[in-house]
Amino acid sequence: MNVYETKTMGERISGNPYVGRGIVSGMTADGKKAAVAYFIMGRSDNSRNRIFVENGDEVIIHPYDASKVEDPSLIIYSPIRKTGNNLIATNGDQTDTIYDFVKDGKSFEEALETRCFEPDGPNWTPRISTMLTFGEKLTYKMSILKSADPEGTECNRYTYSYTALAGLGHFIHTYITDGNPIPTFCGEPERVSVPNDIDEFTNDIWNNLNEQNKIAIYVRFTDLETGKVENRMINKYN
Repeated sequence: MNVYETKTMGERISGNPYVGRGIVSGMTADGKKAAVAYFIMGRSDNSRNRIFVENGDEVIIHPYDASKVEDPSLIIYSPIRKTGNNLIATNGDQTDTIYDFVKDGKSFEEALETRCFEPDGPNWTPRISTMLTFGEKLTYKMSILKSADPEGTECNRYTYSYTALAGLGHFIHTYITDGNPIPTFCGEPERVSVPNDIDEFTNDIWNNLNEQNKIAIYVRFTDLETGKVENRMINKYN
């Protein structure tokens, strides 16, 4: 078994009907840019009724049709926020928790100690998060908060810390595949390749997500020398 096996994002997700929401953090193959990607999927009309909207350095999720919103608490949030030299991406309103803690000089881990998985039993959807830190070296952390048992009585918290390597990213997602209840992600974040071209990377993810269930994707490359940002956003229902 090759524990360092690295696959493209397309190879990781192709043929899987439902990986849920997913985050990738890493560095482009030439070592010049930080990469982050966030996508959402949905099975219900409430979940599918969403679009990504850019707001400066941040991304906000809005309902595509506000009149059809059933429960906004778990579908409307800011998945991308930036504070100082830190870029945060998550699948829920824990983005704001991390932002507030880090802004106050506290840590990514301290912020997530105050949060838990989503209260949507019996699925108990995990909260997944990443934070890229721009310094002398690019580093990033990833986290998943998931239920300790089928009843959702306790929360297990896992955090992974990385020093970025050229061409390598790590991919974490909420679910293994479709099911009832939906089986939550297990194990370490998966190793994926990150090309130099943002369109190649975006299309490899978007074109291999299940056509029926994919909703939106946002990808951002940040030049490590100049700080220049390049991004791509696709909304299926826009």
